[in-house]
Amino acid sequence: MPTIVTLSQIKDHLALTGAQDQDDMLIQLKLDAAQSLIERHLGYGLILQFGSAEAVPADLREAILQLTAWWYENREAVMERGAPLPFGVQDILDAHRDWSF
Repeated sequence: MPTIVTLSQIKDHLALTGAQDQDDMLIQLKLDAAQSLIERHLGYGLILQFGSAEAVPADLREAILQLTAWWYENREAVMERGAPLPFGVQDILDAHRDWSF
């Protein structure tokens, strides 16, 4: 799956600086999962819809960043199944969702 947000960008978003590479694999897995969930929720692949990673709207890139960061920072938290997406991610997705059936 072509990525919309790079590992370097999410590490900047998380304010991880220096040689903190021990969590790179974990962060990348969460980044891939966030993009996958968002694409499934929207009903389309982001690259297919917008033509390139660079053409994906800024708010969708922000949704990927926020969801990845939330999952990374709260990876040990216990939540109820079906809990809402964090920090306005749902609002961003609703604005871009393909509502046709």
